[in-house]
Amino acid sequence: MKIWAHRGCSQHYPENTLTAFEKAVSINGLTGIELDVQLTRDGKPVVCHDEKVDRTTDGIGDVRSFSLQELKKLQIDAGNGQIERIPTMEEVFDLIGGFLKKGLLLNIELKNSLYPYEGMEEKIIDMVYSRGIQDSVIYSSFYAQSLEKVKMLDSHARIGILDVKVSDCLYKLKGRCGADALHPYWKGMDISAGDLTGMTVRAWFGGQLYPKKPTGTKLDLDKLENQGITDVFLNEPEAYLK
Repeated sequence: MKIWAHRGCSQHYPENTLTAFEKAVSINGLTGIELDVQLTRDGKPVVCHDEKVDRTTDGIGDVRSFSLQELKKLQIDAGNGQIERIPTMEEVFDLIGGFLKKGLLLNIELKNSLYPYEGMEEKIIDMVYSRGIQDSVIYSSFYAQSLEKVKMLDSHARIGILDVKVSDCLYKLKGRCGADALHPYWKGMDISAGDLTGMTVRAWFGGQLYPKKPTGTKLDLDKLENQGITDVFLNEPEAYLK
């Protein structure tokens, strides 16, 4: 089973922050990091899961309604008087780029199923190629047409199609999105493992996020593997790779 850090180490540190990513790259045996990208009002790629900043910052409103300068004024409470900010993709690449060149993978989820950000695909692909890390990046989205565009822009791009049920991922795969991996919700495995033989199935989870305290329970990875899951995006990857 391959283990990824979901939004970084998002159980013990604020999700999708530089600290969460910094903690993730220090974990031996980690396959990769998953994060979410959106665009600011002035077209800058930033890392944030929700389309609104309300849940994770002290601000209110859509990510796309803020300029980068305005977005950088918002505060993320990291506890003990520490403050984080929503990072840009440039800042994330600066932090983990060296690790990506040494084998770590990065799953970039294009958060465009609600708002189809114009030019997002071009911006991210250009950034990836300018840093020479194209072999270490996987693009994913719920929006199949966005992945079609990624594949058109970069025929060598690695693609993961997102949905809740693995059957719905397969349905989208039959279109032209060019996906080489399925990214279902872990409870959405409604197809037998035998019918998924040879496929990469990276399952995503909900669960506890900072500042909620860990429950101490752990997933049965063998059971998940028997369902056909090959990779898992976990909020607390460090608990499985110590």
